[in-house]
Amino acid sequence: MEKFNILILDDIEENIYSLKLMIEDSFEDIEIYSALNAQDAISILMKNKIDLILSDIQMPDVDGFQFVDYIKGIDKTKDIPVIFITGIYDKDSYQKKGYDLGVIEYISKPIDNDLLISKLKIFIKLFEDKKNTLKELSQANKLLVHNSKMASMGEMIGVISHQLKQPLNILSLYCHDIKFSYDLNELNKETVDDFATNTKKQIQHMSDTIDSFLSFFNLEKQFVRISVEKAINNSLDLMKSQIAKNNVDIIINIEDSDIFGVEMELSQVFINLITNSIQAYIERDINNRVIEINSYHEDNKVILTIADFAGGIENNDLEKLFDPYFTTKENGTGIGLYMVKLVVINSLNGTLKLENDDKGLKFIITFPMLSKA
Repeated sequence: MEKFNILILDDIEENIYSLKLMIEDSFEDIEIYSALNAQDAISILMKNKIDLILSDIQMPDVDGFQFVDYIKGIDKTKDIPVIFITGIYDKDSYQKKGYDLGVIEYISKPIDNDLLISKLKIFIKLFEDKKNTLKELSQANKLLVHNSKMASMGEMIGVISHQLKQPLNILSLYCHDIKFSYDLNELNKETVDDFATNTKKQIQHMSDTIDSFLSFFNLEKQFVRISVEKAINNSLDLMKSQIAKNNVDIIINIEDSDIFGVEMELSQVFINLITNSIQAYIERDINNRVIEINSYHEDNKVILTIADFAGGIENNDLEKLFDPYFTTKENGTGIGLYMVKLVVINSLNGTLKLENDDKGLKFIITFPMLSKA
């Protein structure tokens, strides 16, 4: 059981001894510390957890008023209750001075044993109530942390699932293509080599995606100089089967530049935004499918835009588009664009905006530009 700790400060040793005996006769679970001067008392306060101070006022060097004034200015000791025990400074003016400093009670000498014990019982009761409250808060906080971790884990699983579906769909396309080639007796070494190369890329992409998510909240993850043009080309290379299958034309106008961030996560941003546009074209059954990717410099910033012409979205939904689990798609998860926002802000030190009209959506990402190495 945690003990209630009292510090007695008095420059007369006999006073400390008699007060200590009085307390110990009435209580068992109390630890009593003592000091003959303010300096020793402060040393005890710094080294121990004290729950109540019983202090004399008239002392050489530093009196009780000065002592209280000092400890009330220290974070560790400012909230410790202080009771003055005095036979001289018991007038109203002195008591007001003590109360103004933060003293909570005066007990006059000679000490009334019953009065002292009854007051100590009150403080010990308050101490026990506070301890129980803190224990309940601690348990509630542990439960909250646990629930938050479980929610974060569920959210992360949802994000990973969304990210892995894209390369898995592309792998499915490659498997379908090679079976189709076999059925038509067109399976040759070039087709097999192409299948092997492209499926390995998708498998590596899935592996990198998993590694990227494992390190997403790791402060020690590797931030590197990234070529925007290279990152876009790598993303399009991973998506080329999906782009071709859905008859999408990608128009690229890139003023190459370097930014600082996590390379794999930048690729995930591009893949998510391009996939979002492709899905909009498919759902709305639009045949003329064009996605424009532009990049340019402005005021030491890299401005990158990805735009489609799929008709945009309702303005009422615009502010919600990056919220987790919000989606305008019939079979959407609402994870992809939420993930884009997290990565742009946390891993690329960028900002993300959205323009919307009856022509389509335009995502505008701004990054700090690195000077050429």
